[in-house]
Amino acid sequence: MRVALIDPSLFTLPYDERLAEALQRRGHRIEFFGKALGPREAAPATVPLRRHFYGELRALGAERWPPALAKVAKGLSHIRAMESLVRVLARERPDVIHFQWLPLPVVDRAFLARFARIAPIVITCHDSQPFNANPGAAVQRVGATAILARFDRVIIHTDQARARLAAYGVEPRRIARIAHGFLDESAPAVAPPTIDADRPVRFLLFGKIKPYKGIDLMIEAVKRLPPAARRRIEVLVVGKPYMDTTALVAAAAGMPEIRFEFRFVPDEEMAELFRWADVLAFPYREIEMSGVLMAALKTARPMVASDIGGFAELLRDGETGFLVPPGDVPRLAHAIGRLVDEPGTRVRMAAGLVDLVRAIPSWDAIAAETEALYAAAIAERRTDEGRRPAAAPSRAA
Repeated sequence: MRVALIDPSLFTLPYDERLAEALQRRGHRIEFFGKALGPREAAPATVPLRRHFYGELRALGAERWPPALAKVAKGLSHIRAMESLVRVLARERPDVIHFQWLPLPVVDRAFLARFARIAPIVITCHDSQPFNANPGAAVQRVGATAILARFDRVIIHTDQARARLAAYGVEPRRIARIAHGFLDESAPAVAPPTIDADRPVRFLLFGKIKPYKGIDLMIEAVKRLPPAARRRIEVLVVGKPYMDTTALVAAAAGMPEIRFEFRFVPDEEMAELFRWADVLAFPYREIEMSGVLMAALKTARPMVASDIGGFAELLRDGETGFLVPPGDVPRLAHAIGRLVDEPGTRVRMAAGLVDLVRAIPSWDAIAAETEALYAAAIAERRTDEGRRPAAAPSRAA
């Protein structure tokens, strides 16, 4: 099978790469379309990347332009790239076209019928609240949910997404839940981490710094801890900012227990950060499935997370972590306090995570399910085409 895999901005590059690798192992040919990469961005190691999107912006140095101008330029570049992609795929004739993201739905919807004339179209819905309910531009909201009903198949990772997509008008038969796999190839922990009682309990918030991640909620929760607990906690926030961080820094002023490292973190450093931590914190306001969660699970660090999406469906409250209602600062503070005060609870939760990791499907299993979904979409398309009445002969014939 020949698959066009498309992620214009490479929003989920690690996921894309793992899926493409597994599909290739099953004998499929993957044509992977994404953006032009910057000097600090690593290309996929095993799946050739066709750098189809935004290359002229990279060449012109658009990252240094005023934000408003850069957004307009990116929108125009995106339109040109989608028009070109239709022509490329019409020539190459893949068996299925699989989108990971449509970054500009109000524009992208105009192209879907043309893609659908080439092959069945599939999308992985990574966020059933598009862009985690926090798009980078207001125009990204337009049509972001209605567009999902136009696909032959929609892949989801959680039951939360199934209910939301049904509400958006996507036919249930078109929705398929396929698990999210681990994003790295490191060996999982085989035993809970040891407890070091001679230092503060280390909490890590890792990943892209965005409003929905709830870092402000974590700061407020730490403020509410009793003084004794605050003296025994260390909170590290690490990640590249995609928002103005001034308010976060101001909120944590006078709190030596909270440190920020606003920077890009290479993959090889990520596992080291997880091992540094005693607890991983995910006080998110909104999420579908977290790539950071899937990267972190193997390290068997107990977690405090919002009771939504993949956190709610993978973690067991009180067994592998504490789940709290999103935005509930008092409950978050209570959970943090317990994890600081109860080393035995942390050990027990870590042991539960070791067991949980063994139950996560392999990428080969995920690829097999994805292959079956492709085959079903292709078969359905052929059946539908066979039912269409033949065109009437022209009078000239």
